[in-house]
Amino acid sequence: MNDRLAARQTELAAAIACGAAVPPGFDPVRVGLARQALLHKRADLAARYWPLLATGLGRRWHEVFTAWAATRPGNGPLRDGWDLARSLHAAGDLPALGARELAGREAGARYDGRRPPVHRRLPTVRRVDGAIAVQARGQIRVTYRRR
Repeated sequence: MNDRLAARQTELAAAIACGAAVPPGFDPVRVGLARQALLHKRADLAARYWPLLATGLGRRWHEVFTAWAATRPGNGPLRDGWDLARSLHAAGDLPALGARELAGREAGARYDGRRPPVHRRLPTVRRVDGAIAVQARGQIRVTYRRR
């Protein structure tokens, strides 16, 4: 493959996946449609890995996810959901079901936001808003207490 073609493909991929400028010679409407389809697919996949978070957001799920993901490249559905949940938590907009799910994930694995999550081996307690998750011997128990 020649270098020019490779550069054009990289520009196009960046426009679709990360919201970069549409390269010259490409139809902005079609690139925009491809971008929206990709964001919608990412939201659907993340909802499979984060069903409580998606349920907690209800009809807002796709809107919230696509707004959050619009400028971020995909890290896979597990990590995308995890990063979104942390972002919503930091903004004070994490629904109770999402808090339960995030607390359980945080208790079960270490995730630094850059590398894939690693399962925890030692007993762990994590709190997210009103959710408390305890992990011991590979079992995770999550409770939720309203404030």
